[in-house]
Order: sequence, then structure tokens, then C-alpha cells
Amino acid sequence: MSNIPSATPHVLLVDDEQGVLLGASLLLRRAGIEPVSTLQDGRDVMPFLAQHPVAMVVLDLFMPYLSGFELLGEIKRHYPDIPVVILTAVQDVKTAVSCMKEGASDFLVKPVEKERLLTTVQQTLELQSLRRQVDMLKGYLLNDTLQQHGAFAGIVTNSPKMRSIFQYMEAISTTREPVLITGETGVGKESIAEAMHTLSGRTGTFVPVNVAGLDDMVFSDTLFGHRKGAYTGAEQNREGQIAKAHGGTLFLDEIGDLSETSQVKLLRLLQEKKYFPLGSDISKHADIYVVAATNRPLKERMISGHFRQDLFYRLAGHQVHLPPLRERKEDIPLLVGHFLQEASRSVGKEPPTPSPELFTLLSTYRFPGNIRELRAMVFDAVAQHRRGVLSLQSFKGSIQAKQGKDVEEEAVLDVTQQTGIVLSWPNTARPPTIKEAEEFLLNNALKVGQGNQGLAASILGITRQALNQRLARRKKSDRQESAAV
Repeated sequence: MSNIPSATPHVLLVDDEQGVLLGASLLLRRAGIEPVSTLQDGRDVMPFLAQHPVAMVVLDLFMPYLSGFELLGEIKRHYPDIPVVILTAVQDVKTAVSCMKEGASDFLVKPVEKERLLTTVQQTLELQSLRRQVDMLKGYLLNDTLQQHGAFAGIVTNSPKMRSIFQYMEAISTTREPVLITGETGVGKESIAEAMHTLSGRTGTFVPVNVAGLDDMVFSDTLFGHRKGAYTGAEQNREGQIAKAHGGTLFLDEIGDLSETSQVKLLRLLQEKKYFPLGSDISKHADIYVVAATNRPLKERMISGHFRQDLFYRLAGHQVHLPPLRERKEDIPLLVGHFLQEASRSVGKEPPTPSPELFTLLSTYRFPGNIRELRAMVFDAVAQHRRGVLSLQSFKGSIQAKQGKDVEEEAVLDVTQQTGIVLSWPNTARPPTIKEAEEFLLNNALKVGQGNQGLAASILGITRQALNQRLARRKKSDRQESAAV
């Protein structure tokens, strides 16, 4: 019996023939299925199940001491969720029907073809993993709980959207299917990838690789490594990032920018779970958990022919989409507080106190650079800070500079794309006059800025003096109208 201490559920092989156990266990391990345990005596099965997590059992039907049929009944009575695949040398329909009625998930006749056995085990494990995920998701939806809070300790959030994502991540962490993380630049995809690594329970290293801009040769050398003499300048053996991530997680960032030739190599790696270092004709097993991320719309790139469909569906065994900061504005005060502490430590200052107006100002901005942009703003403000309450000027300057750049670069976009605000009126009505539109914008900016004229001016993209002039003209016009009446 191989007794491998592991939190990962075992594949348990039970057969009184040592040769069958050895051949089957080697077949499964070479395909990357671990851990695999073997038993020759049926009487040891129930004690093993009581002490170890088991994903599935492959059980011989005819054994001394305790038959496979008797064991099948015992297993299904005490562990109904564990799938059992029956092996037998007798091709008998009645026996097969009896086993299926007793709860067997499949029935294979010896001698079993290697591919048939491997496919049956893989499909059974995949189905079992999906069932576990559905059960876990049901539990999360009903109880609104998180089991592993520590995995998300590095992610600053109080957003219900993010909590739902965390629950989904916990549910899918029991599988070894690749995970594809999508979202805009700066939303924190690498932090989510690290959390997935922690949730997976893998003991190896988390290895991030940014594949953007890598040509095929550099990509292959980076991931697979090389042997001495593989190319000019390869003066010694070098292991690639896959070897460094053995038993851990390989995080492939910016996967949407991968060249088409490299996509083929990555697809083969995911399918076969093995690779060849450059200059070597001996394959190596890739014991890695793959997490990929992109800010590119992969479905559009598939349609245009720049990204392989088969690779997308391999990578997207599970998908995690991160919302932009503008859709989780409740996190802005938390993030500002976190970055103030971080920035102050980096320059040896006491953390300054932010004003309430700061959060009002930031809540009106769309943050195209998301969390990364907010962090840069806070660090810049702390670097300029001298004493007292944290000034708004640095934040205003960053926002105005970015908004001016956006208007220049995206002049062809309409107002709804630039601001998210829909300006419309019925087809039967006339458009608003310039005076009416200005009145609306002034009132709305003052309302959003909670009466603070400096914030209202920032929202409108004008100086405070220009806003004061417009407000003064409005008061003068109102007095003239009142006098006329």
C-alpha cells in the first residue's frame, strides 16, 4: 500500500494482483493524477477510507477474503459520494447490471486498455470535482460564508461583488482545471492569482510570468528551459519556470498577447501535461496548477483569428472576472487608508489624515487605471505632504491631467463612453439650450460635490474661479428676472 499524506483526495486502486496495481498506478501517475494509493487486500479498504480523503475507487470484483461486490455495497452505504469503478475478468451483463444497481459508476472488463482506463478515471474525477463545486457553491449561497479568510488577507475590499468572487474561488479551488482571470488593467489580477494558489493547497512555489511581448524562442526558453548547447550562447543547463513551479502554480500574465506559435506550445503543455526543454528529446512531467490573466477581450481576438479557440477553452476551465474600481466605489476609503499607511512607511512619515472631501472627489472619478492608479495617486500625495490634513491638490492635478489626456485621445468617443452619464431627451422634445444644459451641469456638480465648490469645479473640469464666475452670473440673472417680475 502507498500511503501518501496529503489533503488532496486519493485515487484508490484495489486488486489482489500486484502486477495490475503497479501498471495502473504508473499509468495514472504519468498522466499527472496524484496521489494514487493501492491495496491488495479488500479487508483494508474501509479502514483506509476512514483515515484518508478519497476521490474515487477502482475496485476488482473477484478477490479473496472479501469480494468486490460486498465491498461495493459497504462503500456506498458509508461513503455514498465516492464513485466506484468496477474491474472484472468476467464479461457478464447480469453482473454488470447488479453492480450498477448497487451504485457503481462504471464497469470495465479486464484486460482493460490503458487509454480506456485512463479516460474513465479522468472523466470520473472531473465529474466528482464538478459535484463538489456545485455542493460548495450551494453552501456559500445559502450561508454566505468563507472558509479560508487567510487566502484573501492581501486583498483590501469590503465589496459584496468581491465577496461573491471569493466564494466562487473557494468552490473551484478543489479542481486542477486552469483558471482564467479577466479584468481591466490595474484591478489586481495577480493578487487574485496568488489567492488561488493559496486556496489550492499546493506546497510548491507561486511563479508569475508576464508573457506579453515574448517572441516564441524567448517564451519557450522561459517556460521550458534549455540544455547546454541548445543554441548559441547556451553554455549550461537552465531550468525553466515550469520546473520552478513544480508542485505549485504557474501564473501566466497578459496571456492575450501571446504569439500564435507560442499558443500551440502552451496548448500542448495543457493537454499532455509534459514538455521538452530546448535541446532535449526527453520529456518532463509538468506538475503545475495553471492560472492565466488578461485585460484583452479574448473572445474578440478569437473572432479575428489572433487567439486559438481550443487554447481559450483549455485556459478557461474556470473564469474569474474582476470588476473595475468604479463598480466597487465602497472600497475607495479602505484602499486609500491602506495605501496611506503603505506610502507613509516607505518615506518614514506619519500617515496623514484624509479629508471627507477627498472621498467625495475620488467617488466622482472613473479610474481608468483602477487600483494601481489610485495607489500611484496616494503615493504621490504622501510624497508631497508636509503637515496637517492631506491636501486635495495632488489628487485634483492627477485627475485633471488624466481627464484632459482622455479627451484628447478619445475625441471620437461620445459622452456616454467618456463619462458613463447618459444625456438624452425624447425625440418629440427640443434639445436643451446651452443655458439649460449649463444649469443642469452646475446643479449636478454641486450636488455630487456636496456643496464644495472646489470639488464641483474639478468634476466639471474647470477652475474654481471659472465656476465662481458662472455662479455669479447665474445669481445676477436670477435677480434681474425677479426685478422684472
